[in-house]
Amino acid sequence: MEMKPLAGLFLAVACVLGIAATGSVFELAYGDPDLGVQTTRWILGASLPGTVIALLVAIRINKPA
Repeated sequence: MEMKPLAGLFLAVACVLGIAATGSVFELAYGDPDLGVQTTRWILGASLPGTVIALLVAIRINKPA
């Protein structure tokens, strides 16, 4: 089964947000974040649910009818 282009776009967004969340966790856990603690927390708080939502949307779009 081929992936629909819109599902691929949402999957790419989920990957980028997942990488941002992982980087934010490491920045907060291992020192003084480059962007500051508050900004890094905002990035983490936005990227975690965004990752899950984008992944679920990609799965739903690509689900066979």
